[in-house]
Amino acid sequence: MADKKIQFNLLNQDDLKNIKHIIMVMSGKGGVGKSTIAVNLAVALSLEGRKVGLMDIDMHGPNVMRMLGGTEKDHPYQVGEKILPPEVNGIKVISVSQFVPESGKPIVWRGPIKTGTIKQFFNDIEWEDLDYLVIDAPPGTGDEPLTVMQMLKRFDGAIIVTTPSEVSKDDVERAINFFTVMNKKVLGLVENMAYFECPNCHTKHYIFGKNGAKSLAEKYNLPILAEIPISEEIRTNMDNGKPAAYFGKPEHVAPYVQLAKKVIAEVEKDEEK
Repeated sequence: MADKKIQFNLLNQDDLKNIKHIIMVMSGKGGVGKSTIAVNLAVALSLEGRKVGLMDIDMHGPNVMRMLGGTEKDHPYQVGEKILPPEVNGIKVISVSQFVPESGKPIVWRGPIKTGTIKQFFNDIEWEDLDYLVIDAPPGTGDEPLTVMQMLKRFDGAIIVTTPSEVSKDDVERAINFFTVMNKKVLGLVENMAYFECPNCHTKHYIFGKNGAKSLAEKYNLPILAEIPISEEIRTNMDNGKPAAYFGKPEHVAPYVQLAKKVIAEVEKDEEK
């Protein structure tokens, strides 16, 4: 990040009082579509009339800018002592990829550098007034989610992404228990790649197994917030920076809208009407 013109000044935003709700999207293992869920949840929350920010703390695989539709011009910019995140498709977004412009350049950082970067994302970025800050965490329970949990006094809960496979379930249990150890709330599970629906006969095929999230939800008394199908269209749209919650077919938009509505209902249930 040092090669960028913007330099961080270790500002204090007084515990982020201008952000109403903070949630994290994470997974026990990689390859389950966690960032796809995070990006589309942010977009769906925006479509529900909320002001949303998206913080990508996946330092080694920062993909949210591509998925959200960001370009090389979408960099944070400095106004006085404040560093403002750009707005992409209605979402304020910050990612380490904005500071490493060379395509394919590896981010070879040890834990202390990653921890320091996350602290800067919280302390130095002026998020302005947000209803939700969605944090896209890397797979597993390492430095990045641990840093966030230790830093935040206010945290509304985590959404844990899984697929139906047994391997994914094993790692999701570790993620659930991570939040138990940290005394933080899990809002629920999202089962991604839950099924493939044949476009011709409309038969559902459970490629990675069936009811994987259901068994975990019952074991840990957690709700299933959404079941997202495998879809070539969703994959293509995300690769091309067209979030499915904006650009997808109705049957692909619906699960993300459902997810956003359930998050809103749970997180905002105690707010004054």
